[in-house]
Amino acid sequence: MDMTGAGGLDPSSGVPLYMQVERDLQRRVDVGEWKAGEQLPAEEQLCEVYNVSRVTMRQALARMADRGVVVRERGRGTFVRDQSLTAGARGVTSFTAEMAEIGVTAGSRVVSARTTTAAAAAVPDDAGFAADEPVVELRRLRTGGGRPVGVQTSVLPLGRFPGLDAIDLGSGSLYGLLRSRYGVTPLEAVETFTVGGVLAEDAELLQVKVGTHAFYVERITSDTRGPFEFCHSVMRGDRYRLRLGLRNP
Repeated sequence: MDMTGAGGLDPSSGVPLYMQVERDLQRRVDVGEWKAGEQLPAEEQLCEVYNVSRVTMRQALARMADRGVVVRERGRGTFVRDQSLTAGARGVTSFTAEMAEIGVTAGSRVVSARTTTAAAAAVPDDAGFAADEPVVELRRLRTGGGRPVGVQTSVLPLGRFPGLDAIDLGSGSLYGLLRSRYGVTPLEAVETFTVGGVLAEDAELLQVKVGTHAFYVERITSDTRGPFEFCHSVMRGDRYRLRLGLRNP
C-alpha cells in the first residue's frame, strides 16, 4: 500500500513526520521556491499541503528557525533568512571587509559623533582606557546590500588619534581611515556575543520592532601598542550570522 502523503511524506518510513516536513521545506528553499526575505505560506496552508497537524508543522518550522534557515516573527509569519550575510572564519577586519569577503556591498551612515570620556561612553575596564580619557564616540548604521544589518558604536581615544573628532567619516571605512591617516593596523581583537532584544533607539534604524532578537557584540581591538578601539554593535538576528569552524589541535 502506498503510504506517501500529499507532501511526499511516508509515515511508514520510521522518520518522524516533522523531520520529513523539515527536509522538504529545506529542499524548496534550496531550489529557490522561496527566496531570501520572502514569506512562507501560513501554517494552515502548509498543514493542508503536507496533511499534517499544526503541532507537526510547528516542530518543523521551529527546527528550521533554530538552524537559521527561517525567521519566525510574531504576528507576521515565517520568512526565509538571508543566508548571504553569514560571516565565516574571520581575521581582525572591518565590517566593510567582512561583507566584501562574502560578496556583499557594505554601506555606512554616521548617526552621531561626539567627544566625551571613556567613562561616559561606558567603555569597560579591560579595554585599557583611563576613565577620564577623552574619546570619540562614533555611532553608525551598517548596511549590507543596501539593507540595515546593524548599529555600531565605536569608541576611540583622542590621544591615539588626534584630530579624529574633526573628520567627517561619511560612508567611508573607519579602519581604512585609521590605517591611511594614523598608520594603525588591527592585530587582534576579543569579541563577546550575547543575544537580546532591540532597544527603541536602534529599532527604527534597523527597521524592526522594539524587542526583536538581535546579536549584541562587544569588541576590543588592539594593535602592537595595545587596545585602540572599543566597539558595541547591535546586529539584526535575521540578517547576520556567524559560522565558525572548530577543530581539535
